[in-house]
Amino acid sequence: MSDDRLIVALDVPNLLQAGEIVDQLGDSVSFYKIGLGMLTGGGLALANELKSRGKRVFLDMKFFDIGATVEKAVAGISEFDLDFLTVHGDPHVVRAAVAGRGDTDLKILAVTILTSLDRDDLDASLIKGGDIHKLVVERARNALAAGADGVIASPQEAAMIRALPEAAGKLIVTPGVRPAGAALGDQKRVATPANAITDGADHIVIGRPIWSVKDPRAAALAVLEELKTI
Repeated sequence: MSDDRLIVALDVPNLLQAGEIVDQLGDSVSFYKIGLGMLTGGGLALANELKSRGKRVFLDMKFFDIGATVEKAVAGISEFDLDFLTVHGDPHVVRAAVAGRGDTDLKILAVTILTSLDRDDLDASLIKGGDIHKLVVERARNALAAGADGVIASPQEAAMIRALPEAAGKLIVTPGVRPAGAALGDQKRVATPANAITDGADHIVIGRPIWSVKDPRAAALAVLEELKTI
């Protein structure tokens, strides 16, 4: 019944709330994302629990630091037998993360530009000028050349990244995915599940539009039905 192209983001404060969501979704969902906000709320314990249930786990830590620190942090994470880990897409960070994961199966995914940001946000952060979509593609190219197994980008850039020679055989994972009619929340560069996959994404990440509604399982199944059309 499940389709691991759908990753459900467990962006809730603690292990208990996340566990309730997982129980509600049951066998409809096979892949979960655990983010930084859950780290002090039992995130790694939850990751272990999910793996023991046969689920796949995406640890969304977005590591960014000097190379030696990133390498050590990733080496520690690699002992947990998880599936995906995010780091920022700066080449020195990606190279350190790849070194840290060693010969494990952990996939290193490079964050390009957060899907909650637009050009005004980049200007406020003193990020170089230019079209945001082109900057995402440039960062993706650099991260993949540095050894990343894939990238995190909005659905609006998926097709452009998929067209890169460097993207052959690599993963594209897209947050900022919203079913038709769902509230945007803090996302600014969005698309529907079907559009994101059609444009080249391998996995879509959806959180609140699934777990914050009255019937999370029904919401997940609706997304899965949409993916069956592709």
